Amino acid sequence: MDTVVKYDIEFIKERASRLVSKGLVQPQQPIYTLFKYILDGEWADFEHELEKNEYLLRDRIIDLIACKPQEED
Repeated sequence: MDTVVKYDIEFIKERASRLVSKGLVQPQQPIYTLFKYILDGEWADFEHELEKNEYLLRDRIIDLIACKPQEED
């Protein structure tokens, strides 16, 4: 049985933020850089959610995660 991951914009922002904090991607890179970290066959859902929230694949990752509320230490 295949597991289906439902992508919502908050999930995408959190995933992108974690990848940046781990140094796997840079904030200045385009959002499409995240493709290699998305499960095969799920990119269309991921892309649809981005478009629904008015993000373009050429936008920078920082544009995606900048709106995320900062957690206090």
